[in-house]
Amino acid sequence: MTNTSPSGAPLRVLIIGAGFGGIGLAIQLLKAGIRDFQILEKGDDVGGTWRDNSYPGAACDVPSHLYSYSFEPKADWSRKFAPQAEIFAYQRHCADKYGLRPHIRFGCEVAEATFDEGDGTWQLRSTAGETFRARALVSACGQLNRPAWPKVPGLERFRGALFHSARWDHGYSLEGKRVAVIGTGASAIQFVPQIAPKVARLSLFQRSAAYVIHKPDRAYRPWELALMRRLPALQKVDRLLKYVQHESRVLAFSVFPPLMKLMRARFHRHLARGIADPVLRQRLVPDYPLGCKRILISNDFYPALDRDNVEVVDCGISEVTEDAVIARDGRRIEVDAIILGTGFTATDFLAPMTLRGRGGRDLNEAWRDGAEAFLGISVSGFPNLFMLYGPNTNLGHNSILYMLESQFRYVLDGIRALDGLRYLDLKPDVQHRFNQRLQQAVRHTVWEQGCQSWYKTADGRNTNNWPGFTFTYRRQTRRLELEHYDCVR
Repeated sequence: MTNTSPSGAPLRVLIIGAGFGGIGLAIQLLKAGIRDFQILEKGDDVGGTWRDNSYPGAACDVPSHLYSYSFEPKADWSRKFAPQAEIFAYQRHCADKYGLRPHIRFGCEVAEATFDEGDGTWQLRSTAGETFRARALVSACGQLNRPAWPKVPGLERFRGALFHSARWDHGYSLEGKRVAVIGTGASAIQFVPQIAPKVARLSLFQRSAAYVIHKPDRAYRPWELALMRRLPALQKVDRLLKYVQHESRVLAFSVFPPLMKLMRARFHRHLARGIADPVLRQRLVPDYPLGCKRILISNDFYPALDRDNVEVVDCGISEVTEDAVIARDGRRIEVDAIILGTGFTATDFLAPMTLRGRGGRDLNEAWRDGAEAFLGISVSGFPNLFMLYGPNTNLGHNSILYMLESQFRYVLDGIRALDGLRYLDLKPDVQHRFNQRLQQAVRHTVWEQGCQSWYKTADGRNTNNWPGFTFTYRRQTRRLELEHYDCVR
């Protein structure tokens, strides 16, 4: 593998990241007859989020048949909601089946990328000092790839085991240990039920309660799997039905938020079934509207909190010492291990890379008021740069793979358009008008009802979520319109 094409010319495409976005786009490039590309992956294998998040109980909260490529269906998912190991295996299967590994440079983390207006190429440098050149640069870094560490005084002084759920220490045994878990988000509700029976004591530090509802999960029966294998059309029908079911939730998220009252009733029923203690039950009721933060699904989280060896601490943390967590109510809770279930720095898109566009403009400076892009894909002033799962393309109701497949088609159009051009640069007014409309739509959603979440920047701007139907997004990305761009030869 070389850092340029065999002729010494720049590569046609460089992709950063080998998760679902990078793998899927690479497959589409090969199907389009484009073989002159490389994927730069900082890890030692494909998989991205699903390679990194291997904590006990890790699983998807989107149905398996929806959380897979439409062009590479899998008939033998073991459960309605796939566990991490199966998703990771599926990603590796896709990379191997389509022969992607020769195109991937593993252990290569990009430090900076600079656009050269003279020849219309991106110049990249890795943290190891390697250099790369390409006509088109595609970021497939995703939004959930950099663990967020809480700003807790004294955390660095702790002498016991300390790790983030996305960097789980599988070599450390939790058996019989006193464990503190900080955070009650999507990861914590999955690993807490798995470790609670093993530990001597588990102290769960909750900053704010989460809405947790029933997860309609079960193992597929042997006859169901056999039927899916013999009649592939059934899997397509199941995928379509689940897509429609999940897509209908937009009516509550974005069109008519009062519909969330129906889901709130489901939450209270689920909470009552899982928690017997009325005092604890009340402490687990969020103080913000349902949907304002991510809605979680689990059948074993509440029963885990009802165990005798588990306590919920909701008064906050004052500090951490060498061997204890000091709660704000003054309690000193001695622990052997601290596990951080504190999510990711989701609003810091493309970090920690430095990207410089036309005239040396820094992307971080361009985004100082919050990340924005046209369709979450293109940014004015940064020619020939395309993003997958970029700003405002996350979903609160459906599968991100549907969004990614919409983006693959659009990005492929852009790559083809560059054949006769030096570069494509999004017009500033196109980006401005698009984001004005988008933020106006966001203001009418449940995410804007007075809570702080990972969907938003520190000043409250929602830079992550798409505020409408996914089929609307697909219609808008069905082809790249050259009139939206300055086409420079």
